[in-house]
Amino acid sequence: MSAALYAPPRPTSYAAVISLIRLALQGDGDLLSLLPAAAFRQKIGWLGWSRRSILIVNEPAQVRRVLADPEGIFPKSDLMVEALEPLIGDSIFVSSGATWARQRAMIDPSLTMMRVSRAFPDMVAGVEQAEATLGAGAGTPFSLDLAMSHLTADIICRTVFSTSLATQAAHDVFDAFSEFERSVAQVEISRLIFDPAWKSAPQKQSVLDACGLIRGHLGALLDSHLEAGAKFDDITAAVVAARGTDGVAFTREELIDQLGVLFLAGHETSASVLTWVFFILATQPAMVARLRAEIDAVVGPGEIGFEHIRSLVFIRNIFRETLRLYPPITFLPRVALEATTIGTHKVKRGAMIMVAPWVLHRHQAFWTNPHVFDPDRFTPEREAEMTPGTYIPFGLGPRVCAGAAFATTEAVLLIARLFRRFDFHVLEPGRVRPAARLTTRPTQQVMCRVTPRA
Repeated sequence: MSAALYAPPRPTSYAAVISLIRLALQGDGDLLSLLPAAAFRQKIGWLGWSRRSILIVNEPAQVRRVLADPEGIFPKSDLMVEALEPLIGDSIFVSSGATWARQRAMIDPSLTMMRVSRAFPDMVAGVEQAEATLGAGAGTPFSLDLAMSHLTADIICRTVFSTSLATQAAHDVFDAFSEFERSVAQVEISRLIFDPAWKSAPQKQSVLDACGLIRGHLGALLDSHLEAGAKFDDITAAVVAARGTDGVAFTREELIDQLGVLFLAGHETSASVLTWVFFILATQPAMVARLRAEIDAVVGPGEIGFEHIRSLVFIRNIFRETLRLYPPITFLPRVALEATTIGTHKVKRGAMIMVAPWVLHRHQAFWTNPHVFDPDRFTPEREAEMTPGTYIPFGLGPRVCAGAAFATTEAVLLIARLFRRFDFHVLEPGRVRPAARLTTRPTQQVMCRVTPRA
């Protein structure tokens, strides 16, 4: 298949009953395999049968209504909140109403473009370390997933806490996050289908232990900032200095909650999409040649600076198209606090309202060749092809991800720097397929090797 018509791996969609049987036989809790073929055609519809009822919403106006939630009746799903609460408490990622509005207003200034420009040298330092590591191991097979996780975790440590992943505390946090992600990633399908809304279940002890370790280390890193006063100029310092409209700062526990979100979102979601970027480009040499030509034209032989990021349009569109096909947050589940109507569908209290970027981004009514990897669909000349409200990798409305600019800057820098220096070669690319875990990840680690460019 030519690069222009390249369709990267995805699960094959079947009828609802067949999808459920396949998922039960696989036994891995991968919700991508549960999505029936009809989900990619219908604007709004029920997803099979479950005790709580699950309504998938693809119609753009209703997607905005659910995610923006002006009525205050569609908070984040109780299953999501329950899974994440031991780690991030009632933080910005899961909170609702006035609590969320206060947190968002306090967090936003720490992730502005000005703050991203100040964090850029730390991003560069992280990439330089990755280049040294890849160069030293050139020709030796390694896990692309793990490499991207280490790289993004290192950058988050540098930009949020002014420390590299090389420190023991940072390594302990990374390892504990890995345990947390493995533990909460397995969705219990029986709970999704047979349990009523708001029925809680005890957390695994391994999850509680991992969360306790993470929060302990985050607290220690936070305390070093609190004790140092104005010594640090990083994202943690900005969050510590934040004040609400009443002049009140975050408490220490609230700070740990918010820093946990920044580490989880800034590390895991970026690692997810970058794994797919590097996998796709490693199999598409024509696109790599084109992105290298763009770097030569925009940057020349010098270093890639913050001022170049916006001008690397093709690389940014590669990132955007990868976000479309492999959105890190595969599902954005909400729950109805009261009976309501969505479109022509009557929704009972407790029903799960499912907005799924994976489905919306591949919907047959909204995208030309929806499964094809086509970065040029984001060029100004093709803007008319886009249906507003159908591209939501960072969410939508007031709750759009505050870290979108950070993630985009980081991704463009990493793609440009690493492909400028190395050729990536995936081993057994035919075995790679995606699954919905905590984020959209390959079912098995993607093994590859690098060779330095001549």
